Amino acid sequence: MATDTNSLTRRQMLSGTVLSCAGIAAGALAPPVLLAGTAQAAGPSGDVGILNVALGLEHEGIAAYQLGAESKLLTPEVLKTAVKFQDDHKVHRDLLIDAIKKLGGKPVEAKSMPEYAKALNAASLKSQEDVLKLALRLELGAINAYLGVIPSFADRGLAKVSGRLSADETVHWTTLESVLGLPLPKAMQFGA
Repeated sequence: MATDTNSLTRRQMLSGTVLSCAGIAAGALAPPVLLAGTAQAAGPSGDVGILNVALGLEHEGIAAYQLGAESKLLTPEVLKTAVKFQDDHKVHRDLLIDAIKKLGGKPVEAKSMPEYAKALNAASLKSQEDVLKLALRLELGAINAYLGVIPSFADRGLAKVSGRLSADETVHWTTLESVLGLPLPKAMQFGA
């Protein structure tokens, strides 16, 4: 099922509003504990739908780091780390595109940078802290999204990939949180 998942925000994905418009397996983004009985509902087409939503989020993450890099608001050290994280998201993007194609699906394409700038309210970024808080919010959304869809994959290998992607996003989030001087997260913060 073709869907413009690029227009979906991480918040929409997490809130579950994407389910009705993206054709993703029922309950794909609900808390994992609620999905125990529905995991078998997804098939290859359901997996493609989930992967395409994830791909849309990776496109968004790459664009967000690009906006941050071009903002000239980041110190050289922070810029270096931001570019590294963007490279990680490019690896994720390529992995997801490959998986979608192997399942016979069509990967969603990235939007234009002006579209991402508008969607992410780039005009409001006035400091390094603003840029890092945007990245922090997007990384948290990605962590929760990847954790939330693990039980919904028909292909258990894709569930493992989703877990590994979530681990990468957690490293990004933790690093950003540390740079911002924010307190360590409480137990069981992710995936709730």
